[in-house]
Amino acid sequence: MSRWDFYYGYFPPSRPRAAKGGIRAQSNRGAFGESWWAKRWIAVLESFNIGARLGRGRSYARRGQVLSIDIAKGKISARVQGSRPAPYQISIEVKPLKKKEWAKVAQAVSGQAVFASKLLGGEMPHEMDQVFRRAGVSLFPERGSDLETDCSCPDWSNPCKHIAAVYYLLGEEFDRDPFLIFKMRGMSREEFLPLLGESGAQGPLEAPAQTLPAEPLPAAPARFWAAGAIPADLAGEAPVAPVGAALPRRLGKFPFWRGSQGFLDFLEAVYARASAQAAETLGGS
Repeated sequence: MSRWDFYYGYFPPSRPRAAKGGIRAQSNRGAFGESWWAKRWIAVLESFNIGARLGRGRSYARRGQVLSIDIAKGKISARVQGSRPAPYQISIEVKPLKKKEWAKVAQAVSGQAVFASKLLGGEMPHEMDQVFRRAGVSLFPERGSDLETDCSCPDWSNPCKHIAAVYYLLGEEFDRDPFLIFKMRGMSREEFLPLLGESGAQGPLEAPAQTLPAEPLPAAPARFWAAGAIPADLAGEAPVAPVGAALPRRLGKFPFWRGSQGFLDFLEAVYARASAQAAETLGGS
């Protein structure tokens, strides 16, 4: 029993009601999150020293007990199915940074083009933590006044296992999109990128769209509407792709996936069945 359990009162483990369509963690065992920024967020939770509630929170996250998570500027709202019929209401409020503080951060980022490039590529540069500190602020909550959490469950401990479950799922979501950490601090992606331009960032932040030259149309209407003969080998050879679900893998993880099987693992099986069916259809035509 931790000191928090002793102070607030010990609540023995309870069996939560089965939740349908809940958000499931992508990791089945071990640590949550792969990137350094996701692990830093989880470290904030684990620094609270809430004892056995951490393990129960991980179990809730992996069982799909979290029904919904909504990330807004400076506030995260969630619903978690516990042992009672009505889901518990969760709120996590993070102290947002001021506009002048964000302006300092944007000025520092614009001085290093590689920072903006990595952010647009879905990666949080390691130096970003120091960039925020030089601006006199922190990227992640560090003090008790930076963070407020609340749950409608009867457990007086704060954070409780339900809040812990939301924390773990947020860590995986931050792993997918680092700009959500900015949003947590009060600045969306759509608002931050123009700040880089105002601060003198060199070069375009978005890759310019490539357009192909227009194909000239035939002058004779009869030639335009003529279908022509269909070649016998129109379909050609249909080789099996060496990597299943290649395009979804480039897009990354699905936000707050609710399936019992991993999103990319599920799609890879779908692609394999579709490829086999296509090859059989083309081969028999």
